[in-house]
Amino acid sequence: MTDLDALNRQVIACTRCPRLVEWRQRVARERRRMYRDWEYWGRPVPGFGDPQARALVIGLAPAAHGGNRTGRVFTGDRSGDMLYTALHRGGFANSPVSRHRDDGLRLNDVYVTAAVRCAPPDNKPTRDEFTACRPYLHRELDWFRDLRAVVALGAIAFDAYLLACRERGVELPTPRPRFGHASVFTLPHGVTLLSSYHPSRRNTQTGLLTEEMFDGVFAALRRILDALPGPDV
Repeated sequence: MTDLDALNRQVIACTRCPRLVEWRQRVARERRRMYRDWEYWGRPVPGFGDPQARALVIGLAPAAHGGNRTGRVFTGDRSGDMLYTALHRGGFANSPVSRHRDDGLRLNDVYVTAAVRCAPPDNKPTRDEFTACRPYLHRELDWFRDLRAVVALGAIAFDAYLLACRERGVELPTPRPRFGHASVFTLPHGVTLLSSYHPSRRNTQTGLLTEEMFDGVFAALRRILDALPGPDV
């Protein structure tokens, strides 16, 4: 078992935030009508992807009837459909389809995680819940020693990553990077930060985020990674 496996086991067993524990378990008991036949996961959702990834994709938190149902981050809802389709088009996934933990999906050079690991009521974690969960992000950053790029999905994930950088002693540029769709920042520790609107239903149905816009972010990620020098022979 790798250190990343051990971390994910600790994430799954976490009970640090009573409000989130109560909510995720209630959702798992009551279920949505269309998912009555599902046995909901109902626990914190660990990260997923390539353990040797050079790129990290960070979202906000699992959806109540998405990751909280399936047990895999960005899986089982429309946001996940859009994300994994974009990753597949960018050459980072072997399939555009993400339905459940055992569907055979594999990621290449990308690892997907979240700022908060439990589904929060109204998709709104509290400041204390962000703080309680941030050590897990730190440990993931410790694991991915060859990390070269981070894609932040939404302003909250963007801020969560920059806060983690500051806590890790990274001196951020002045002026501080500001969130904006398709913005790209090269940080002092050699990581390129890309930002995207979150692929939420609200953003896609209003046209704030289109498939073409989202694909463009991962096309930019592909160019960044492909431009890096290869390993010494």
